[in-house]
Amino acid sequence: MDYLTKYGYTPDSEAIARALEIIAANLENVASEKIYKTCFSLMDLTTLKTDDTPASVLKLVNKVNTFNETYPEWPLPASICVYSNFAKTIKEARTADYNITVVSACFPSSQSFLEVKLKECEMAVEQGADEVDIVLALNSFLAEDYDAAAEEIRAVRKCIDEVAAKQGRKVHLKVILETGLLRTPERIAQASFLAMEAGADFIKTSTGKVDVNATPVAAYVMCECIAKYHAMTGKKIGFKPAGGISSAEDALCYYSIVYSVLGKEWIEKDLFRFGVSRVANSILSAVEQKTVSYF
Repeated sequence: MDYLTKYGYTPDSEAIARALEIIAANLENVASEKIYKTCFSLMDLTTLKTDDTPASVLKLVNKVNTFNETYPEWPLPASICVYSNFAKTIKEARTADYNITVVSACFPSSQSFLEVKLKECEMAVEQGADEVDIVLALNSFLAEDYDAAAEEIRAVRKCIDEVAAKQGRKVHLKVILETGLLRTPERIAQASFLAMEAGADFIKTSTGKVDVNATPVAAYVMCECIAKYHAMTGKKIGFKPAGGISSAEDALCYYSIVYSVLGKEWIEKDLFRFGVSRVANSILSAVEQKTVSYF
């Protein structure tokens, strides 16, 4: 399916470049304690290391659990994001109000049997995941088998919904497009519309595991697609930049893109997240005006 024709959208690279220049020039005016704290509250605080252990994950959980003892005037991050096998670790230790996010379905490559991907998602939700981040099946998408790529998302959506319903709750599904491997704005747009139609609650830029991760151009295109989709369907889909976001300035940039394209109503955690492992300390340092290494 040609989603760009269906939604009447063609990325305008020159217009996007001009818009991003204006955003970059205005970042100093955006910076404020209020905006920094808002960005902090939208973080999926992430640890996705090969050497993660229950003990290392618990150390991060305990830092979040006790964060307000040290910083009582700050909000908590929206969630802690880990590999699927650590969902239960967080659930058993969580004592504060934040979600459990997992990367699942054979993250980061999404290269396996669909049955294996579904089983991992099922187990993650059974063990406490509130949000499931999966990677678009690039093996199908890049071969232009869009039906197969969409069907995988629909299958995961159905799987996690059924498991969550048995527990009397709902689980969010975020679909990672891996925009650095899609390379062109047109492909990024095509993947964005495909994922939204197939059941994503959020579309997310990247895994953080490839050479090119989140970029302002990819973010702008994705947000324009979300706006088009909302205009045609009335459905609000969330946006999550992730991978390579390391500074407070980076956070302000993506905040400004979302604000300018989608508006103030998208600046809340059900519609906007940052996937971060490093930026938390940078935001804290910017506001506290000293080097902070809490996380």
